[in-house]
Amino acid sequence: MTTQAEIRAPGGAILVDCTHERHADQILAIFNDAIATSTALYDYKPRPREAMTGWFQAKRQGGFPVVGYENEAGELMAFASYGTFRAWPAYKYSVEHSVYVDGRFRGQGLGEALMRELIARARADQVHVLIGGIDAANQGSIRLHQKLGFTHAGTIREAGFKFGRWLDLAFYQLTLETPDSPADG
Repeated sequence: MTTQAEIRAPGGAILVDCTHERHADQILAIFNDAIATSTALYDYKPRPREAMTGWFQAKRQGGFPVVGYENEAGELMAFASYGTFRAWPAYKYSVEHSVYVDGRFRGQGLGEALMRELIARARADQVHVLIGGIDAANQGSIRLHQKLGFTHAGTIREAGFKFGRWLDLAFYQLTLETPDSPADG
């Protein structure tokens, strides 16, 4: 079991449960930067502000966490969440997660700290499998997942097309000992 000491972020960052009211604009800015500058999101156009209402609503309705780290000034440095992996009932013990770090705060261990927090919450939520879909060229994210015990579950070649090139999507999974009593239905 992960302890609070293992989850603590460096540099005095404060772990928070993100809310629409306080964090939607900051999360949107991080998302839109990732869309414009990276292959972390296979999306082309920046998301409008209104998209955050539905995003937070889906998280709330599914009982899924949205956690982040703020600095002392109240800036959201990074956030992470998980949600539905696939919409069919038999996938109810599997979730797909994501973690994003604001470019100004990368290299401080925030991504790892948030991943450890997500894993702890997944155990508490009786999740069995955490799944990360990672652009296969994103070696930093792949190394982070491997460090935390995730294993490569497969790669879909040329799954996306962005920035004038085909992108391979690698899936990494962490299988937990939970749920305590899995059941059909």
